[in-house]
Order: sequence, then C-alpha cells, then structure tokens
Amino acid sequence: MTQPLIKLPASEQLETRAVLKQLVEAHRHLAELKGVAATIPNPEILISTLSLQEAKDSSEIENIFTSQDELFQADIFAEHSKNAAAKEVRRYAAALRSGFEQIRDDRLITINRIVQFHGALMANDAGVRKLPGTVIKNLATGKTVFAPPQDPNEIQSLLTDLERFLNVDAANEVDPLIKMAIAHHQFESIHPFYDGNGRAGRILNSLFLVAKGLLDQPVLYLSGYIIDTKADYYRLLQSTRDTGDWEPWLVYMLKGVATTSQTTVLLIQSIRNLMADYEERIRSELRKIYSYELLTNLFRHPYTKIEAVQNDLGVSRLTASKYLSELNEHGFVEKHRMGKFNYFVNRPLVQIFERKPPRK
Repeated sequence: MTQPLIKLPASEQLETRAVLKQLVEAHRHLAELKGVAATIPNPEILISTLSLQEAKDSSEIENIFTSQDELFQADIFAEHSKNAAAKEVRRYAAALRSGFEQIRDDRLITINRIVQFHGALMANDAGVRKLPGTVIKNLATGKTVFAPPQDPNEIQSLLTDLERFLNVDAANEVDPLIKMAIAHHQFESIHPFYDGNGRAGRILNSLFLVAKGLLDQPVLYLSGYIIDTKADYYRLLQSTRDTGDWEPWLVYMLKGVATTSQTTVLLIQSIRNLMADYEERIRSELRKIYSYELLTNLFRHPYTKIEAVQNDLGVSRLTASKYLSELNEHGFVEKHRMGKFNYFVNRPLVQIFERKPPRK
C-alpha cells in the first residue's frame, strides 16, 4: 500500500523557534558564499570544477564511486574513457549545467525542465513513472520502508502541485530555504522516476537556490553533507512522512546549508588564492605567454590538454603545445600520458579538491 504524502502545515507551524534559529545561520553563511563566489572573475571556473565535485559526491551516495583522477580524465577524454562510474558522474555534472542554463534567465523550475535534466542524467527518455511497482527498500534487510504513489495520474497531479509550490511564492509564504527543504522532501517522496530520483533531487536543490536569487551560480551542493550524515538523512525523510513533524527535517536541512556554505567558502578562497599566485608567477616567469584566457583554462580544467588550450585561447595547436610545454617546465602543470594522448595536470588545484575543508 502506498503511503499518502503529508499535507503541508501553515507557515507559522513550520517556522518554529528551532527552525528560525537555524534559518538565520543558514542565510548568513549562504550570503557569505554568494559574495565570495562573486570574487572569482570567471564564473565558469567554479561551475566547471565544483559541479564535477558535486557529481562525484552525489553519485557516491548511490554507491557509484570514482577517483579524482578518473573523474578529471573522463572530463577531458570523454570519447575515450571506458570507466563506467566516471561516465555516470560526468553525466550528472552535464545534467546540472543543463538545468542551470535553462533556469538562469527566467528563474522557473518546471516539471518539463526537471524531466529534461533527469533524461540527461540517466541518458534515457523514460520520463515520469507510468508503471506500478516502485518501492523504497532497506538495502540491508530488503524490507520495504516506503511505497511512493503508483498511479500515473496521481504522480502527475502531485508534480503539478510541486511545480506551483516551487514557483508561485504568493501561494506559500514560506522562507525560500524552508521551501527548498520541503520541496526536496516532497520530490523524494513522490519519487517520480524509475531511477535517479536522489540525484535529480539534489540537482533540484542547487537550481532552486539560483532560481530564488540566493546564489548567482549553482555552487552550494549538499551531497557531501548527506554523505557525512547519511543515516540521519534517510531516517528523517521517513520519520517526517510517518509523523508529519517537519521541525527535525527542516533543522537538519538548514544546518546542511549553513555548514556546506562555510566549507564551500573556504574551498573557493583556496582556489582564488592559488589563482592569484599563478597569475603573479606566470606574469613574472612566463610574461610572453601570459594571458587571462590561459590562466582561466588552467583553473576551468584541472586536467587540460592541447586541444582545450587551443580552443579556449583561439591559437594554433603548435602555439597551445608550446604554452603547455613552458608551463610544465616551470612547474605550473605536470605532463602525463594516457595511451597516445598527453594531458597536463594543475596539481595544486587538484590537491585543493582532495583536501576539502572538513565539514563541521
């Protein structure tokens, strides 16, 4: 038997003292993150690198594991990579970027757009569930813990309600961070797809923050926080369904926004400092080849190749090869080989991602 989705209480019942206290912290740290992200001159640097880190973490929640090296190699050698996990992770990053490009102008999150980025994520067009039989099971015991709605008409009706909840603020006068937490819970409870609901729901979190103007770029990702608190995440998802008590879930999600904002600020500051160091040193040591476009390439692509430099800078292959050779000779990148291809690693940047600040 399916478990009906719980009805949303009035906003004054959601905004308890504990929730409001955590809400203040979440907004404070999220605003700091928005400001720090704006100090990176080219937003593509953060979108390219952080989306890959989020893709790696979000996929890990679904037991899809890949190393940093496999991830970055698959990013620059997509057509040659045979690593299935790395390909799945790369699809996640592409789906997130696709969703961002769709909502960045009109700030609308529609079900059609969710279906589109989910299709990119899963590399199929299965779309919203039309057949019964989907249940959520405890992986250890095999016991069914939750049965989402099964009837296709009910699923569509619930998704229509969710779309209105996401986009029409006048209909639900709730703080947008509380709304994000509720929408995530409802999306996971509707479980609209045959597979990939968790990953799609985590993409939805990031896009919603952009849609509401809380961030200019999708740079806050809760997957790392969920990995650290996985048992609490699934326990609170279900206990909210069982009891209708939203407070523990909202406090949990708001804490995730606050703590993840703090660690992401430190991460971006590390990237910014390294970028400033590279700019100063390349100007000093390799003044003839320095350009802002070259610097940006080294930070958009922690692993880069001749073709990437050639395309980003609009130079010949010979010139791109010369630039990377000089950067390698001066220790800015490391030259490696995969099969018959050379690639170049910005090792200090990769190490920043490998040594992510601890989540509080």
